[in-house]
Amino acid sequence: MDDTQVTQKLAYLVSSAKDIQLDEELISQVKKVYLDYLGSAVAGSHTDVSKLVYNTILQMEGESNYNVFGFEKGLSISDAAFVNGTSSHSLDIDDGHTGGSIHPATVVLSATIAVAQKVRPNFEELTKATIIGYEVCLRISSAIHPSSRERGFHNTPVAGIFGAVAAVCVLYDLSEEEVKHAIGIAASFASGLFAFLGTGSEVKRIHPGKAARDAVLAVELTKAGLSGPKAVLEAENGVFQAFAGREILWERLNKKDTEPYEIMNIYFKPYPCCRHLHSSIDAIYELKRKYSFDVEEIAAIRTGVNDITYLHRHKKFHSMLDAQMSLPYAAAAAIVYPILETNHFNSEYADQSVLSLAQVVEVETDEEANHVYPGERLAKVEISLKDGTVLAETVRNPLGEPNNPLSDEKMAQKVLANCTPVIGEEKTKNLIHQIGEMEKGIEFLYEI
Repeated sequence: MDDTQVTQKLAYLVSSAKDIQLDEELISQVKKVYLDYLGSAVAGSHTDVSKLVYNTILQMEGESNYNVFGFEKGLSISDAAFVNGTSSHSLDIDDGHTGGSIHPATVVLSATIAVAQKVRPNFEELTKATIIGYEVCLRISSAIHPSSRERGFHNTPVAGIFGAVAAVCVLYDLSEEEVKHAIGIAASFASGLFAFLGTGSEVKRIHPGKAARDAVLAVELTKAGLSGPKAVLEAENGVFQAFAGREILWERLNKKDTEPYEIMNIYFKPYPCCRHLHSSIDAIYELKRKYSFDVEEIAAIRTGVNDITYLHRHKKFHSMLDAQMSLPYAAAAAIVYPILETNHFNSEYADQSVLSLAQVVEVETDEEANHVYPGERLAKVEISLKDGTVLAETVRNPLGEPNNPLSDEKMAQKVLANCTPVIGEEKTKNLIHQIGEMEKGIEFLYEI
């Protein structure tokens, strides 16, 4: 792709979304995306952060008609996107993309569902908007990563806003010219920093919500006549320069028509913590399957990972997010617990043995892990026992990746486990059923 035409070609892709040929595989994947997203959003709606955001906005802006998952009163279209985006990211169980280091659903679907409640698309229209939203944000995020992350930026809001804008533009059936303006406006909203890491701050939870809200606003401003720079991605002082110093993987933007849509390349999480930690967790569970040992027998744990995962080596935990973003904590928890659940990362309920064991976990950078990243999230784990025995395991890609997928049964179990405490087993099973039959109607999206 000519690097002077990136924005234009993505805008053309968005404006021609109606030409997408839907097949059974694409439709099935879109349903999985909605199942995972709604499970994450409903479960996350009862977290302290989501309640705080919802109550603050309700007090400031007042009640309106747009559905907010898990809450009785609706909000405005942009505020509903904000809260739903926050809820869907509040438990760290949302989908993602390894190459782009991003959580697309939290931004794309939060904006898409809010606007869908206004324009009332049918299932096919909603599906095409969703596919294009994923396509745009994942192309951009995987083009700027890891350069953007090395500069401290969080790709989920930085690149996610463009995917959300793309999906909303499809729902409104905007022209190519209008899409360029909307992307240009959205670029001035794009933001999100990793400064929260290891600090106890919960601000990361609102990053997708903020981006979803701003995407809706950017498109509405476009419709009202506001102009934006029409080559904002590649322009001087544009997105690629600002967030990645123009260290861009151009081939990620220059996809061939024969390549699968990016929505087919995402992962679904089996564990409620940062995706960078999952390969090490899988390696530990494999060692536990192969060998019999007790926590008391462990002298040391070492995990070799890539440079980005190495940033998650903190051993002080001031909040649930700190634990969810810590490789030492996750490794220790995987040893103590037979399966990782959300409450295992809550410091109020944490097993003391997890906190103690986390202190003997050493995180190191590994040359091979760096070489294969971001194509693979390789982790090498060694558990040294007090008798001198060393147990070793390597995992190249964690469970949930396209080449190592979660089964449909595991996906449903995940949603059932996370949502039942919030809305009950019967409503959760009904939600799973409705998503499985979305072709028959999507009105339920506005009533959850």
